[in-house]
Amino acid sequence: KLLWAHQRVGARFEPQLEGLTSELNLAIQDAMSDVRPRLRLHAAHGYAVALLPGFANNFQLDLQYCSGEQALAALARGSCDVAGFHVPQSDISEDLIERYSKLLKPRAYKLIRFISRQQGLIVTKDKMFEVQSLKDVANGRLRFINRQQGTDTRALLDELLRKAGVEGSEIQGYDNEEFTHSAVAAYVASGAADVGFGVEHAAAQFGLEFVPLATESYLMVCHQKSLTNSACERFIALLSSPEYREAVKGLAGYSAEGCGELTVIEEGLNWYRS
Repeated sequence: KLLWAHQRVGARFEPQLEGLTSELNLAIQDAMSDVRPRLRLHAAHGYAVALLPGFANNFQLDLQYCSGEQALAALARGSCDVAGFHVPQSDISEDLIERYSKLLKPRAYKLIRFISRQQGLIVTKDKMFEVQSLKDVANGRLRFINRQQGTDTRALLDELLRKAGVEGSEIQGYDNEEFTHSAVAAYVASGAADVGFGVEHAAAQFGLEFVPLATESYLMVCHQKSLTNSACERFIALLSSPEYREAVKGLAGYSAEGCGELTVIEEGLNWYRS
């Protein structure tokens, strides 16, 4: 129990620890008068994003984790150079469309394709035969672990529940929350819950089963004028590199197809409303 508690706590604070590592590395680089160009990236936490610092060899990457909405707000006020956020490829809520549309500026911004990933139910092996849909989770017999409010993953789950005609109150443990995909998987693997909601790679990390429910696109956005900055050019080259794409392929449920390609807001987001 102590070992599982240690893994759960470690997974819960993964984004904060990675953020502190980034800050420490930048402080060291500043102290050594590192003259490489710097790119400020505010983005929702994820496994593919966490790989980026290891490939940023010819520029300094200032990576700060926050929600997708917070990242876009930071870009709007000039606090970052690139913002990263998730959008479902289907099952997009009207609320999400409205919130993101207010923050996206099609005339000023350029969209950078990043990755896609599978979201779904993370299930213990012994409960797999009971769980094939969200309605199965609401049967009253299964203990659930959720993501916290304010995250893109929680918004996606709530939209899937709405479309399935399932109320959160019908799910045992709907109000129990964890702060990362890894923490959700660790919670399930420890036996504290039977099922959770998250990405496929988290399930694979802990030897759990996975029931896919939605495909999600992770996108980057920046000002069009930033594309000529050397740091941004090198960042896009990183995303397009065979080495980085190969690393993403090693993540279960992830795809790097089109990673690093530039497009306009309207083409990248077919739900966008001007």
